Amino acid sequence: MNSEFTFFGMKMPVLTIGYGLFLIAWAAIVSILVESKSITSWIPAMIGLPILVGGLLAKSQPAKRKLWMHVAVSFGLIAFLGGLDFFRGITADGGPFAKPAAGASKLLLLLTGGVYTFACVKSFIWARRSKSDSQ
Repeated sequence: MNSEFTFFGMKMPVLTIGYGLFLIAWAAIVSILVESKSITSWIPAMIGLPILVGGLLAKSQPAKRKLWMHVAVSFGLIAFLGGLDFFRGITADGGPFAKPAAGASKLLLLLTGGVYTFACVKSFIWARRSKSDSQ
């Protein structure tokens, strides 16, 4: 059995760092491009920062990797759950195109948060199975 779980060819701490950086960059780019004055345009960055920190700490502190990855996936789940607000926007006046940047950010959180959480759950299952296989 492999010594470490990978998803899209990346070890989970590396994927976590990349996902955190992606969310921060997304928030910055969208906020700057649409010249947003609203703090809500920075929500992806607010979720991405603890994911990034969790990934960095998981990579730098292997003894506490499990803890930091659980912290990171908690914020990944928050991203997914927050992204569900995209569907509320569909029924609102003007639909998701009334504020396209907000709709795009919500959809991004929904999709990427779901994939990231799925990858983390698969990783946790893999770790549990490989621990029981080695005993």
